Amino acid sequence: MVKLNKIYTRTGDDGTTGLGSRERRLKSDLRVASYGTVDEANACIGMARVHLAETEPRIDAMLARIQNDLFDLGADLATPDTGEVLEYEPLRIVQSQVDRLEADIDALNTGLAPLRSFVLPGGKPAAAALHLARTVSRRAERLMVELRTIEGEIVSDAAMRYINRVSDFLFVASRAVNDNGALDVLWVPGQNR
Repeated sequence: MVKLNKIYTRTGDDGTTGLGSRERRLKSDLRVASYGTVDEANACIGMARVHLAETEPRIDAMLARIQNDLFDLGADLATPDTGEVLEYEPLRIVQSQVDRLEADIDALNTGLAPLRSFVLPGGKPAAAALHLARTVSRRAERLMVELRTIEGEIVSDAAMRYINRVSDFLFVASRAVNDNGALDVLWVPGQNR
């Protein structure tokens, strides 16, 4: 369990941070950028929830679960899998988290009309906030993909599937919040030529 007695430690004043494995890395390290961007996506979801808590309790509850899972994902990324046995069991994203997210996507998607164009971020404030969270989660995914290409840097398949589904969920949730797509703002190719 996490225990925070003191918020500032001064250990990061040199531009480094400690991973879950106690290894220190630069704050600009791709692994740190990956879990930092996951945290940023989580904050964006928190902002979306401000608009949803009273009007969309079902979606709000789904987002609350995702926020908790994103902390799990951050912990997963902050503890590199080196193959070495650790003195504790590191927290890892598991397939059941992906499965639950897919079930939530399917549940929300059943009420949506099929799309005939791309959706522009907008509509209700909550939908716009969900689109922002979606784009940040896609950035986290791109960083995780890049991290995975570095020799010795492991990002699990389950973690990759999870972050990919998060952005899918946020897209579907934005449409659900927009009166099941009725308030979606659709892209009109070449409209302003």
